Amino acid sequence: MFIQTEATPNPATLKFLPGRVVMESGTADFRDGDEAGASSPLAAKLFGIPGVTGVFYGYDFITVSKDGPEWQHLKPAILGTIMEHFMSGQSVLSQAGQDVPVGAEEFFEPGDETLVATIKELLETRVRPAVAQDGGDITFRGFRDGKVFLHMKGACAGCPSSTATLKHGIQNLLKHFVPEVREVEAV
Repeated sequence: MFIQTEATPNPATLKFLPGRVVMESGTADFRDGDEAGASSPLAAKLFGIPGVTGVFYGYDFITVSKDGPEWQHLKPAILGTIMEHFMSGQSVLSQAGQDVPVGAEEFFEPGDETLVATIKELLETRVRPAVAQDGGDITFRGFRDGKVFLHMKGACAGCPSSTATLKHGIQNLLKHFVPEVREVEAV
């Protein structure tokens, strides 16, 4: 098994491409070992590596976030853990992890359903594919008083360029196609 790695715009996050499907649908974002322990055997093992602070699963990639040690010290242990896991034939999520509800409830005012549907379609077709290329994900959380609330995951969470992505990229795109959008904010 050969696992490729790619840098992301977030210097504290590296993207690992195992050459196979990681998650058939959706994504999974783990911010600590306790959360991962009950939901994902692979994420739990990755959090066992000193310096690992986040694990994110996309369709065909895993992003790992770190603090402290340089990538050249962490990368061999991470690659070995990912390879060992996939060679064992285990799923990345335990049954408990597959039953976990996805994120918080969405919120928006009654009557804004059409606007929200347009915002979600733009996010799904134009934003999420680009963000996935960088090892992250952005999901809709809510819309209120002209403000769109988005949840940033994976490499996007804590990325130094995430504010620019939100304000200059996503906000401008949404304002262009949905004039009712005044602002975009991360939650």
